[in-house]
Amino acid sequence: MTGRSIHLSMKQDEVVARCLKEKINVSTIERLSSGGVRLVCSSSSGADRIRQLLKSKIISGEVVRERHRPKGPIW
Repeated sequence: MTGRSIHLSMKQDEVVARCLKEKINVSTIERLSSGGVRLVCSSSSGADRIRQLLKSKIISGEVVRERHRPKGPIW
């Protein structure tokens, strides 16, 4: 897997704490409807590092994401 996005079977606060500990900048983090979180790192090198550190927690396959944006315009 490449890119900055990673799906992890962890709680959001655990992922944030690990990123802080490893000094990896987070662009976005969101809970997944199917369980776990979707983490988007600010850099691909940070994402690669998290993949190495948390490879046993990576969710493979399809995940169900929660609606992140409104259905219609907000104005």
